[in-house]
Amino acid sequence: MKTAHPAGPESGPPGLSTPSAAPTLQERGRALRQACRQVFGIPDYDRYLAHQAEHHPGEPLLSRREFYAQSIERKYGKGGPRCC
Repeated sequence: MKTAHPAGPESGPPGLSTPSAAPTLQERGRALRQACRQVFGIPDYDRYLAHQAEHHPGEPLLSRREFYAQSIERKYGKGGPRCC
C-alpha cells in the first residue's frame, strides 16, 4: 500500500529542487563557459555587466570592445585603474 506525500505527489524532500526547476541545457552551457573563462583568466563581459549593475548602478557601461581592450591593457600593460 502506497501513501501519498503530505505536500503532494510532485514534491520531493525539503530543500531539493523539483524537476521543473532544473537548469536548461542553455543555462548549463553558459555556466560551463563562465567556469572555463575563470579557470583560464579570460575576461567575461556578462560578469562585468552583472557586477556593474550590482555595485555601480547608474555608471556608464563599457562596450564589449572597450571592455576587452581594457582587459588586455590591465593584463599586459603597466597597470591602470581597478575596481573592487
